[in-house]
Amino acid sequence: MLARIGFAVVEWKARHGLQDSAQAADGEAGATADRLAALRTGVRGETYAYWYLRRLGYIFIARNYAPVRAKGEIDLIGFDGETLAFVEVRTRLAVKGKSALPELSITREKHEVLVRTAHYFLRERHLKECPVRFDVVAIDNIPGQPPAVRLHKAALSPRA
Repeated sequence: MLARIGFAVVEWKARHGLQDSAQAADGEAGATADRLAALRTGVRGETYAYWYLRRLGYIFIARNYAPVRAKGEIDLIGFDGETLAFVEVRTRLAVKGKSALPELSITREKHEVLVRTAHYFLRERHLKECPVRFDVVAIDNIPGQPPAVRLHKAALSPRA
């Protein structure tokens, strides 16, 4: 019930897209302002994906997990039934109403980092006999419209 309500609130707030409508008020440089706007859009996309997956029954145990002494971050980690799902969220601005296909932006290097980071998580939490998979949530951020979400379960192989 809470997941439905939470997603309804997030969905209502995103009814005109995930972008920030306010301009940078403190006079930041163009590149810096663009980077901060992209970062805010990414955070909004992760929040949208979190509530979207909660509504589908995922039970999350970590958000934005980053190991202490290694490079990498996993956006969302949670159980989908008995399976531990490591979720990568990709949000991209759709141009002229066409999908930006954010799921295709995961490079081989990013894939290797995700797998290595998942191994750190499993070791830290002493999870040995647990089925795992890597999911990707692709969000097309369409200005003036609600975001289009695609969930790809088991999109990445655990072997990089």
